[in-house]
Amino acid sequence: MQRLDVAALSPDAPVVPGLSRLPAAGEYYASPALHRLLAGVPRDELADRFPGVATGEIGDAGLARPDDLVIVVGRAPADLAALPATRVVGEISARTQIDGTTNLYRYGIGMVAVGLLFPLLTLIGTATRLAAARREERFAAFRLAGATPWQVGVVASVEAILGAAAGSLLGVALFQPLRPVIAGLAVVGSPYFGSLVTPSLVQYLAVVLGVPSAAALAAVMSLRRVQRSPFGASRKVTPPPPSAWRLAPLVAGLVLFAVAPLVLDRQPAGPGLSGGPGNAALPLSLAGLLVTMAGLVSSGSWLTSQGSGLVARAARRASTLLASRRLADNPRAAFRSVGGLVLAVFVGTVIACVIPAVDAGMRAAGGGTLTGVLRVSFVPEPDPAAEHPVLGLAPDAGRALVQRLRALPGTAVLPLYAPEARLTGYACVGANACAPTEAAIACADLTPFPALGRCPAGGPAIRAQFGLLLSHDNVAGLGLPFAGRDSEQFGTDPAAQPLEALLVRVGDPATLERVRTLLAGYTARIGATSAPKTFGESIALRAARYRQVQQVTLAVVAVTLLVAGCSLAVAVGGGLVERRRPFTLLRVAGAPAPVLFRVVALESLVPLVSATAVAVVAGAVVAMSVTHTLAPGGAPLRAPGPGYLAALAVGFAAALAAIASTLPLLRRMTDPDGARFE
Repeated sequence: MQRLDVAALSPDAPVVPGLSRLPAAGEYYASPALHRLLAGVPRDELADRFPGVATGEIGDAGLARPDDLVIVVGRAPADLAALPATRVVGEISARTQIDGTTNLYRYGIGMVAVGLLFPLLTLIGTATRLAAARREERFAAFRLAGATPWQVGVVASVEAILGAAAGSLLGVALFQPLRPVIAGLAVVGSPYFGSLVTPSLVQYLAVVLGVPSAAALAAVMSLRRVQRSPFGASRKVTPPPPSAWRLAPLVAGLVLFAVAPLVLDRQPAGPGLSGGPGNAALPLSLAGLLVTMAGLVSSGSWLTSQGSGLVARAARRASTLLASRRLADNPRAAFRSVGGLVLAVFVGTVIACVIPAVDAGMRAAGGGTLTGVLRVSFVPEPDPAAEHPVLGLAPDAGRALVQRLRALPGTAVLPLYAPEARLTGYACVGANACAPTEAAIACADLTPFPALGRCPAGGPAIRAQFGLLLSHDNVAGLGLPFAGRDSEQFGTDPAAQPLEALLVRVGDPATLERVRTLLAGYTARIGATSAPKTFGESIALRAARYRQVQQVTLAVVAVTLLVAGCSLAVAVGGGLVERRRPFTLLRVAGAPAPVLFRVVALESLVPLVSATAVAVVAGAVVAMSVTHTLAPGGAPLRAPGPGYLAALAVGFAAALAAIASTLPLLRRMTDPDGARFE
């Protein structure tokens, strides 16, 4: 639930997206989902948290998804100016930051986007080179017949434009009935607005015009040798073997990921606490991922060359010898056909190693004894310029709040008071999410919370270090600080000090919401815009965010596998078309079709197996860095489960199926009865 308190300072004040006007003091706008929720529960469980009356609903422009719970509350300028978190703004956009997780989403989605980019580029490159040798021969014949380079370029461009334009228009037409389905996919936990997945006219034109233009440019670029000379297509030599320097980008990318945890900045979170990936985490990690994936592509030809040497030394049959010779002659082309699958294995390995580690940490935290305990802090973000920093609620207000909470049936309250009249130390995670690292507590109040330990004998109150207790979601899984450790006697009555924070255990969900409603009036004094959460709710929320990133990533991996399978099928089929003549001559010379089948299979499997082994190792190294970034505090890297092995088996089966799908084409193309050459 997201809340925004606003006050207009002038008649031309900016308006929040989705509203017709700013609400006046005593009014509020709520999203449709929140309106339904307000009408369906008792007022003391929700509606009493928001001053005023509903004056309208927030439109789609102010929401991210249809089921968002958002409210915009109108306040008097003087009241709002008194809150510590108030800011004067000249414009308001619909872009929001949810509980400081913007960096997390950018990190996860950025990694996913990069993971999809390379397989798509591989498919585009493979499709561009499809039947390139036959095309060069055909246009070389045009040149010998008198065609100019310009005429050859025009013919090639028209051919490419017609095919690409037809594909673009077909894609746009097929996308229209799929838009409602895509909008209803709850990839990040809830469906989207239809407008979010509806391209604009400019975007449609960019696809319909941009794709054919790119295809025409690629077609012209692929005929450079023919345009220079009609004999350019015939002057082909075996390229030099790739050197071991092709491993350099891969090694550099892995080193970058290995050292990233040592230099990444993190969101500030106080002593002994990590707050999540900082601003430098995203560019550094994306750079490492780009370099690593580029290194896998670059090193693939060298790995294929080494694999061909091993196959040649172990050759006992004609098919093995022919395949190794072909691989050694052009390892780049051989690896190009399986590059997409290798990248898919790399991305899948990273996910298979990271997600179990993060989920394990979340499950351990969720089983803690404080899972159902509500926590709330009354400390605003510290202002270094303030002469008298705010320490919490005044003693009278704090005592009144504790009494009201204890009057509710089934509640147990642990007040945490300021140990002395000065700012001692705070852990902060984003704005309005600060909590004390030490506090004074009464020993009698500690009894209902045995997980925190017991007071040492000798006094009614102690001053204890609480560290992670109030500011970290995974505290139940990381080891709780307890009051008897690193504590000292507190000689005065703690209730005479400002109230900094509270832990509240309740007996049922309805009482929990009443407690939240009661606390809303107090937290509003420090400018807090979100309701207090239990430890379990905080853990579940963070786990849900990781699952959202996981779902998006797995969806992209599925697309990557599909793209990689298409790339492999296109590459193998294109290679058969280019080698129709030598394969047909082999059939005419007496080589049976199964021999040629084994040659084609080996040419794809040797680079796939050799590069996949390296991709698995590289994925594990990258996963260690990502795990450190997403799960600070040391979630151990876990071995992938059986699902990962099953996915690898499915991937290899798909590769074999793609290769097998081209074998009937090979048999028809090389039929000796139809051998005719121009």
